[in-house]
Amino acid sequence: MINTITQYAAVAGIALAMVGGMAAPGFSDEAGEFEYMSACASCHGIDAQGTGPVSEYMSIVVPPLTGLSEANGGVFPMQDIIAMIDGRTDVRGHGSGMPVWGAVYNDPMAAEVSGQSPGFIVRGRILSLAYYLESIQK
Repeated sequence: MINTITQYAAVAGIALAMVGGMAAPGFSDEAGEFEYMSACASCHGIDAQGTGPVSEYMSIVVPPLTGLSEANGGVFPMQDIIAMIDGRTDVRGHGSGMPVWGAVYNDPMAAEVSGQSPGFIVRGRILSLAYYLESIQK
């Protein structure tokens, strides 16, 4: 029950921040970190330096994710990151879209359990992950 309330609060906070046009990494720290550890850390590493346990098996060098803002003139490229996460922009190391296990983000059971529409749940999870990535920039 507590996890469900926490999830609703995180998604609601993200939605409110997006409506208000302001970034809200504080609302999504826990949810975003969970998404990162579940979906990204195996390749990008727990510290997001590109040194996860799967990285040694990749055909390309896995990039660190803590310098995204620096590489974009000091501004976190939120729209570009969201497009990579949701699959609108292909990422070479991931084949055709990201994440490799994209079905996780579209799991209809998540919506059935929470009582929300699948799209709402997916957008909340993606935004949480993007805000988490923004929060770990150097």
